[in-house]
Amino acid sequence: MSVLPKFSHQSDEERQAEIERSLISQEAKIGGKLFGPLREGHWREFYCKDEYNWVWYEEWPSPSGQRRAVTTLYTVRPDGILKQQDGKTPEYISRNEAHNLYNAADLYRQRVGAEYQRILQAA
Repeated sequence: MSVLPKFSHQSDEERQAEIERSLISQEAKIGGKLFGPLREGHWREFYCKDEYNWVWYEEWPSPSGQRRAVTTLYTVRPDGILKQQDGKTPEYISRNEAHNLYNAADLYRQRVGAEYQRILQAA
């Protein structure tokens, strides 16, 4: 099964953007599995958006049946890591939370790297 999208009459830039979106989507699914199993109806993604930003997205059904979601953006800066949830004011995270994020990012890179190796070996 290919993880890359099918192309029709797209420009090179459109194809490149489509490939990047597809790869990020696959990586987000891998990252979402790093923190253990999810309950029925829950969804989680964790991925590296770019050189300085990590995204954690979680979605679940509320008791009323409506979908609830939280998006957390972690921005790595020279003076610390900013955390912003759902567009609220960013705040620096604690040393302990930074350590946990570092460990999650390290595990993410290992798992994503292993998946790319598996894909390349199968090709």
